[in-house]
Amino acid sequence: MIRKIHFPTAALITTMIVSLGLLAATASAADTEVRWAKAEDGERPKQLVAIDNVCAWPNLTVLGDGTIIATIFNQPSHGSMAGDVECWASEDGGRSWKKRGTPAPHEPDTNRMNVAAGRAKNGDLIVLASGWSNRYPPGKSGAPFRESILKPWVCRSSDGGRTWNIDKKSAPDQTPDGNPGVPFGDILAGQDGALRVAMYTRDRGYVYCSRDDGKTWTDPVVIDPEHKRHEPALIHLGGGNWLVAGRLDGLNLYASTDDAKTWQARGPVTGKQQHPGHFLRLADGRLLLSYGNRGGGGFVEVLVSDDDGKTWSDPLRLADWQADGGYPASVQRPDGQVVTAYYGRRIKGHDRYHMGVVIWDPEASLK
Repeated sequence: MIRKIHFPTAALITTMIVSLGLLAATASAADTEVRWAKAEDGERPKQLVAIDNVCAWPNLTVLGDGTIIATIFNQPSHGSMAGDVECWASEDGGRSWKKRGTPAPHEPDTNRMNVAAGRAKNGDLIVLASGWSNRYPPGKSGAPFRESILKPWVCRSSDGGRTWNIDKKSAPDQTPDGNPGVPFGDILAGQDGALRVAMYTRDRGYVYCSRDDGKTWTDPVVIDPEHKRHEPALIHLGGGNWLVAGRLDGLNLYASTDDAKTWQARGPVTGKQQHPGHFLRLADGRLLLSYGNRGGGGFVEVLVSDDDGKTWSDPLRLADWQADGGYPASVQRPDGQVVTAYYGRRIKGHDRYHMGVVIWDPEASLK
């Protein structure tokens, strides 16, 4: 059995900040005890080079026919060059992938690389896509493609990602803190039927609402009014209950019991350099939180909870990479196997950016 970790409530956050050095040391010690996941054959999962020569930052969405869609950035760069958001499809449970379409083709001297994705209630595939401009004013220069953050586009497909309608106007121009919002993670429906999506800025994280099935996004709610929380991973637990795992240097949990209208801090759930996160509800009811562990190497790891995030298991390791990587996203197949996608700068035997995939068995791995 995997030992349960009881993470702190909000009341203990101050004590934990004082004890940060001890927390980091404890996390490092725990790393030596990390177990590897198992594939269906009982062996360590094979790391597949699913889409080559892309930095990816994958988001996974399962369509009604079981096709898995990966929404990715299509260039082998950490966003420092022009590029597009593409959709790739797997019709064989994550083993092979083919390009289907381009939700967000970039405009000159920009890239489109930051995404949130999911399905509308009518079955359409929705992608919110932001990115960066390289249009520096005359006489001014800076890092490539870091002049300013671009307003998101709302991209919609009714044919499984093959063709796209791109709405460049209806997304909010800026968040309540005055900065453009960067979409991240999954687009999900709440108890009230409205869709929710997370966005973040350099200062705060927000949850936005769409009451017209993804056409417009309004009513932003700040996740934490006092702290920076980047790349918020969002999941609907059922009823009015939601969780967010927000990144700074590690992941912090926030809970809502009123359908994402207000949020309460639950405290840290991972250690330093263990971010960003992604949630998946398994068919058996357990909750997975996957993340990239960038401390002392590069690994994709997952925590497991059977009480909707109140307590969590020790880490389970799925994959490794070298130099740069992470950003995992997972879906579960009808046969119970989990498909986890991530990106890596290189792995053993492959020295290029790529979207990697591992297919693993939660029953065999979590005994």
